[in-house]
Amino acid sequence: MRTSLDLCVCLLTLCVTTLGRTGPGVKVVVEEDSDAVLPCSLSTKEDITGQAFDWRKDFQKKVFVYDSGLHSNNGFIGQDEQFKGRVSHFQDKLMNGNASIKIQNTKMADSGIYSCFFPNLQTFIIHLLVERLLKDRSGETTGASPKPRITVLDETKDWSLLQCEVRGAFPKPKVEWQDNAGNILPAEEPPVLERGGRYYVTLIYTVTRTGCYRCVATQEEISHQIYSEMCVQLNG
Repeated sequence: MRTSLDLCVCLLTLCVTTLGRTGPGVKVVVEEDSDAVLPCSLSTKEDITGQAFDWRKDFQKKVFVYDSGLHSNNGFIGQDEQFKGRVSHFQDKLMNGNASIKIQNTKMADSGIYSCFFPNLQTFIIHLLVERLLKDRSGETTGASPKPRITVLDETKDWSLLQCEVRGAFPKPKVEWQDNAGNILPAEEPPVLERGGRYYVTLIYTVTRTGCYRCVATQEEISHQIYSEMCVQLNG
């Protein structure tokens, strides 16, 4: 006797098998905040201007619908709120059987399985992966590190002692010095203090060459990265 779990597994297997027969799966990987083009073209390259096709996410959410010139951006209703104003097709390519779409300004929530369905013809499966980007999220994420504070502790004509302070961040940030080419500069393990669930990090570096130097704070867990820069002129 099959259990409900066995039935679910069987149904899932049937679903995947069926989809596998209807069209090849394609994986598209983009960075967050960029545009993603999801490909969908009939092998016959026949004109689909007067036909219909339907895009869905995870087989449920309506992403984009087209039918003989009417589509989600000029008349059709029911498009999921997640995609309103962000999805377009390529009108001039329909005559060649191309039903691809473009999703603008992608977010993590856009990752998933997309299906491009032609009634009585073919279904294409596209796996979209939106990779989160390290960027300044200080205005949108609680606990994001503030901009590092750089000060000159001491200097001579041959060197300058720079101090970088990152105050009140959570989760614990990784703090490092970089030159203007983005190379990580060797520095001792910085002292870290924790007060009230927030982290305070101080990192010191001795500059021996004229140039610009960055102190970079990174919190991978929340995809936050921020930096401050100071340019040093030595006379040695």
